[in-house]
Parts: sequence; C-alpha cells; structure tokens
Amino acid sequence: MKKIRCGKHTIEISNEDKILFTGKKITKGDLVNYYKKISKYMLPYLKNRPISMHRFPDGITKEGFFQKKPGDYFPKWVKTKSIKKKEGGSIKQVICNDTATLVYLAGQATISLHTWLSKEDKLEYPDKIIFDLDSPKNKFKLACKVAKELKNLLDELRLKSFIMTTGSKGLHVIIPLKRNEKFDQVREFAKNIATILIKKDPKNITLEQRKEKRKNRLFIDILRNAYAQTSIAPYSVRALKGAPVATPLAWNELTNSSLRADKYNINNIFKRLKEQPNPWKSFNRSAKSLKEAKKRLENLKK
Repeated sequence: MKKIRCGKHTIEISNEDKILFTGKKITKGDLVNYYKKISKYMLPYLKNRPISMHRFPDGITKEGFFQKKPGDYFPKWVKTKSIKKKEGGSIKQVICNDTATLVYLAGQATISLHTWLSKEDKLEYPDKIIFDLDSPKNKFKLACKVAKELKNLLDELRLKSFIMTTGSKGLHVIIPLKRNEKFDQVREFAKNIATILIKKDPKNITLEQRKEKRKNRLFIDILRNAYAQTSIAPYSVRALKGAPVATPLAWNELTNSSLRADKYNINNIFKRLKEQPNPWKSFNRSAKSLKEAKKRLENLKK
C-alpha cells in the first residue's frame, strides 16, 4: 500500500502496480502520478463543477462504469454537492477542487473525469458552450476544417472561442460565457450556429444523432449543452490505448499535419506543456453574454 501526501491529506493507493492500459503497460501508479503532476494545469477547469467519474478497476480491457455519487467509503474531506435531479429528488456528486481529491479519485481507478458545463453555485446557468466535433473514422482533418469554419463564424459574432483535442476522435470548440442565460437558451443558440455551418456544407456536416444516418459526415454534437450533461475535462486521460489526454490547443496548431485527436498522452503531455504551457490563458476573461451575438446572428441570417 503506497501512501501519497497531498497538502494536509495522506492518500493510500492500493494495487499501484496493477496494469490499467495494456501495450505500454501503464499502471494505476502511473495514472496517480500523472494526475498529481497535472493537477496545477487541470484543477482550474474542474473547480466548483460536479463531476462524473469513469472508472476502470480492472483496466481498459474490461468494461468500466460511470459513477456520479461518492462511495460510502470516500473520505469525508472529499467535497460533495447535493444536486436536484431533473426527474425529481437529489443526488450527491463530487466536486474536485484540490490535488488530494484528484489523486484519491485516480487511486480509485478513475481514468476519465467529465464535468458539468455549469458551477455548483449556479447550476442552471452554464458558463460555456461546447461544440463536440465528432469526426468519422480517419477523417480528423475534416474536424479541423469544420473547427476553423466555426471559429470564423464565432469571430463574426465577436465571441472568443477555444479549441481542444478530445483524446478520442474529435475536437471540442468552447465559448466561455457570462452566466446569465439558462441551458435551453444556450443550446438553442448553439443549434442555430450549427445549422448555419450545415447549410454551407451539407455534404460534410450534420446534426443527425444516429450514426447510420450520418453517411460519413461530421456530427456537430450540441446536446451536452444541457442541465446535468457533462463533457471531458481538459487534461483528463481517456480510457483508450496509450492513455491519450484531452489537450487544450492554440488555434494555429490545427495547421500541424501531425495533429491527431489522441496525439498527446500521459507520457508526452509534459514535454508539450513546457513548450506551450497555457494556450487557454485568456479563457475566463473572455466570457461574454450572448445578447449581442444573438442580434448579430439574426443579421447574418437575413
């Protein structure tokens, strides 16, 4: 049993030699060490948000599970929030605001962390919009192309946008928001944006949820812009071969021919961070209301 000290807390890590990722034989201990080391970069994007934990106690070759509620055995110092469910009642969820919590969750074989798009003090009011560009197999360059087109449209609306690899297949384009509109209004705005892009390029882009109807087109997923929905957290590991990491980018990196959705992983991400430590430096101060952007969007549609 390994013990890791994080601030005033000591976390016991069992089975640290257990292999979670075959191939490169990445262990639970490697995962814990990654999350401890990445915490200063990752915590700002987790802070005060309810999370869902994607856990793989037996490694990624076995079926994992999503867990929202903290286990009865979780330490009392792990922060939680009681949240109203849409269907009634409430549920407690973990709030990961410190390195100790992040390390503890990794010790529970939590490979991926998915966060709400709103914060605990104002859960019905998102502080960001996410466009998930889900590209067809072997068509990542299409995701890059659509991301650039989306950015150009958002620039016209004077909304600052940010780009991230998902660590899986595609890209996320994110707009930071001031928290003055509810999810339904924000999702409707996102749908209007996606519809404009699709009208310009219906052969390559769709809002069709069913894979069999997409016909090898890129799916713009706006559905996570809803109460209680989540998205992969920046710098989270994905439960895929090689332990890829969801990685914030600078926009000019989309021109890099070697870029892939899973380019960065727990073994190479820190080299990247030395070269590009904070491409989202202006994220929080770029938040805007959608009021003026909606007016500009209406003018564009005329």
